Amino acid sequence: MDTGLKGGDVFIYDAVRTPRGAGKESGGLHQVPPVDLVGKLLDSLVERTGLDPQAVGDVILGCVTQTGDQGGNIARTAILHAGWPDSVSGVAINRFCTSGLDACIMAATRVQCGIDGWTLGGGVESMSRVAMLSDNGPYYADKRVSRTARFVPLGVAADLVASLEGITREEADAYAVRSQQRASTARDSGAFAKSLIAITNPETGNTVTADEIIRPNVTVERLAAFEPAFATIGAKGFDEALIQRFPDLNEIRHIHHAGNSPGMVDGAALVLIGTREAGSGLGLRPRARIRAMANASVDPVIMLTGGIEASRKALDQAGMTAGDIDLVEFNEAFAAVVLKFIRDLDLDPEKVNVNGGAISLGHAMGATGAMQIGMALDELERRDQTTALIALSGGAGVGAAMIIERV
Repeated sequence: MDTGLKGGDVFIYDAVRTPRGAGKESGGLHQVPPVDLVGKLLDSLVERTGLDPQAVGDVILGCVTQTGDQGGNIARTAILHAGWPDSVSGVAINRFCTSGLDACIMAATRVQCGIDGWTLGGGVESMSRVAMLSDNGPYYADKRVSRTARFVPLGVAADLVASLEGITREEADAYAVRSQQRASTARDSGAFAKSLIAITNPETGNTVTADEIIRPNVTVERLAAFEPAFATIGAKGFDEALIQRFPDLNEIRHIHHAGNSPGMVDGAALVLIGTREAGSGLGLRPRARIRAMANASVDPVIMLTGGIEASRKALDQAGMTAGDIDLVEFNEAFAAVVLKFIRDLDLDPEKVNVNGGAISLGHAMGATGAMQIGMALDELERRDQTTALIALSGGAGVGAAMIIERV
């Protein structure tokens, strides 16, 4: 029996993204403001689909660090800056690293409830221009709030997962190498070409056509030389507090470093979501139906397992098991977290992040979830498969998941 979303069917018609530019001043997208990254994608969707912007009810963008170039409701700002009609609304949302997927969930919900015929979900993050944590949110910047909210730095939380699960440095490094190899193969074979929109810097004329931080020559031997990245901060009281919280632990084993952690990048993504009737009006055939959507929150100390719980909820909603899923995109928020996800859901590793993930491609925090939808959809079509699970974990224990099904 077909279960899943209640209410009207919701369809994905297209998905586009920018390349992921290295998140530093020398990165190819550094000189392109985030509003322009979004604007280029807005224009590309009109060109690709014939969409009338006037018909779009809302544009919902994930953006984690909403200050500076990304402040002041960047979604609405980008709409106006791109010359779209005044009637198109926009909102920026922040649910930490799940924001891009959550924006798509919220956009789909508007369609499901009959509020809009067309919506856009997506995200943007220019980490070279707006530094992570530079918004000084109380969760991490106010010691009083950090203590009551049980804040743990992301890298330390990832090392806690590794320690609790018995995941070794060697296992994490091997996973990271596999991510790099898969991303390199995907890039070189043109697997990203369908959704990737080149970005040209209008000042220099330079065009970025590919993801910038893939490292195909990385080996386990090279990664073995990397120093743990989070041992120093763990020693500032976090490790001690975690050992008290989990008395079966004798120590926090700091296994994560720059080579098996997500890379910082600049980028944006958009997903066009609508009803069947809206698509028919443009002569468009939907590429996928959204089968399930879910959020979950878990212990903020362990933190990075929220996406696992959200995935379980989405599978239950769809009346499916993990074995029914053809492909999985689970955000590579540190290698140990992906390994735990694979273990907990008893997944075939050959189905998970088949074209790499945030370790090899980078994590544009507010945009990654929307990028994963496009990656999953393109790969399903290439393989002539049917279903994909997209999931992410985020700060403070949040998680989000979506199941899509080709139609």
